[in-house]
Amino acid sequence: MKFVIQRVNHANVAIDGQVVGSIEKGLLILMGVSDTDTESMLTKFADKITKMRIFADAEGKTNLSLADVGGELLIVSQFTLYADCRKGNRPSFTSAGAPDTANALYEQFVALCRQRISKVETGEFGADMKVTLENDGPFTIVLDSRDFE
Repeated sequence: MKFVIQRVNHANVAIDGQVVGSIEKGLLILMGVSDTDTESMLTKFADKITKMRIFADAEGKTNLSLADVGGELLIVSQFTLYADCRKGNRPSFTSAGAPDTANALYEQFVALCRQRISKVETGEFGADMKVTLENDGPFTIVLDSRDFE
């Protein structure tokens, strides 16, 4: 799994011009699933992301988690995180997870996050989505399951 985590002041995702998910202060998470990812990884990443101390405290130090600041989550599936651009000019997506498996893992991850954070919004798996955000910082972190094996 790959996660691109962006600290935001606000973000939303729209499909066909209709906003389907919207948050205020919190994290926008772009989530990609590979063909080797398993359900066993999900709890580790839900805990890691929701407990990550990347929000400023009263002294401006990044000591607070999403829960500490009452932050919200917007989780958007994005298979293109598994683009392989090593050959030619057209990316290959052969290492991205099969849609049925990837969607199941995405939905399970969303459910785990909802157990930890009061407001979790989503896009729609496989849809053509337009994501709008205002980065806070900007502060962006990339997590890859290969780094946590």
